[in-house]
Amino acid sequence: MPFVRIDALRADAERLDALGRAVHDALVETIGFPPNDRFQVLTSHDGTTGMLRYDDYLGVARDDGIVYIALTMRSGRTPAQKQALYRRIAELAEEYAGTEPRNVFITLTENESADWSFGHGVAQYVEG
Repeated sequence: MPFVRIDALRADAERLDALGRAVHDALVETIGFPPNDRFQVLTSHDGTTGMLRYDDYLGVARDDGIVYIALTMRSGRTPAQKQALYRRIAELAEEYAGTEPRNVFITLTENESADWSFGHGVAQYVEG
């Protein structure tokens, strides 16, 4: 049920797949999502018609290897679970895709059960 969006600069299909696997594996390991619960949008930006902007906010020296990861999921995870998730995503992004942990930027947005429809125009978590 997490919805994942990953944006990377000049990433080929292999790197995008590796980043998607890294996030998915981390979600399964740290939060306990089922292995078949994968909803991802993976986008590469070419630097000309699509760009990513960043600075060195909070003293993190980023470069063009930056990856933006936006997660949306139902609320209910503790700060410790979220920290473990962020840490594991960074570890696996480096292992699977060669992305330096300093270049892994993650945002997590939480919502409620009524905010999801998995098809057929039905709010499955609300209607049973």
